[in-house]
Amino acid sequence: MMNARHLDDDDEGAQVIPLGTGRRENGDGPQGGASGEAGGSGDPGGNPLERGIASGLAFLRRRLAGEYEVDEFGFDPEFNSTVLLPLARALYEHWFRVELTGLENVPEGGALLVANHSGTIPLDALMLSVALHDNADRCVRLLGADLVYQIPVLGHLARKAGHTLASQADAARLLAKGELVGVFPEGFKGVGKPFSERYRLQRFGRGGFVGTALRAGVPIVPCAIVGAEEIYPKIADLRPLARLLGLPYFPITPTFPLLGLGGLVPLPSKWVIQFGPPMALEEYGLDAADDPMTVFEITDHVREKIQHMLYEALLHRGPAFL
Repeated sequence: MMNARHLDDDDEGAQVIPLGTGRRENGDGPQGGASGEAGGSGDPGGNPLERGIASGLAFLRRRLAGEYEVDEFGFDPEFNSTVLLPLARALYEHWFRVELTGLENVPEGGALLVANHSGTIPLDALMLSVALHDNADRCVRLLGADLVYQIPVLGHLARKAGHTLASQADAARLLAKGELVGVFPEGFKGVGKPFSERYRLQRFGRGGFVGTALRAGVPIVPCAIVGAEEIYPKIADLRPLARLLGLPYFPITPTFPLLGLGGLVPLPSKWVIQFGPPMALEEYGLDAADDPMTVFEITDHVREKIQHMLYEALLHRGPAFL
């Protein structure tokens, strides 16, 4: 297992910066692009293609020279906003046509965002990241399972995007710095459930996220994501093959593996992401984090709230592909 605080090998030439508030950069300094040096003249006008080429060359120059910044978790804001998010944004805007509701419920400062998890391939994490980056000016720091960080390329990119292992210690450090931390308590049970159980929340584990929020003194923001269940409808599971490959499941969908790599193209469902009002925990003392009954009670309440929000979002969305 990789250490959540260890920088990737190719980040050794980069600068390490302290954690901030999770805000994206707006074009100032090395993280925000090359608005002043893109064309060498500082002229914001000109041909868009020329500006794009100049900006891309400036980006490559900074990478080769090591003139970029990462934090102690490996978060690379420039790489995330320049390379990773634009790829996900194309799906967000033109394929899934994501609609946001309740965005005003995302608070300033530290908070723990708790969402349902689904989709066979967890694209919901990507869409949630785009939604908050582009519309709330926040970089959500998602907590992922060990398996994510054991896959070389995927683990590396996840760290570049600002995410880290599902560790209470790391989550506490992020929350203490005012970051927006996201967690999917269903884990693989949610993302790998069959299509017949769509939009039915699975068990929320042992409620570790509740203890984290109580100790950090931050609110829990419930989030319901509708649309991911239809992108890869899982109709069967090849468990022997999954065990052989070390995977939690090996899905069979109407298009995969029948269509080969073409079956990996997600179906263009209509998405709704709904944020609920923050659930303040001030009434509980610090000792509540070590009380199993209190943690269970709050966990169950959060789960019920998200389940109710899912039903509301489904009604709001209407047909899945229109």
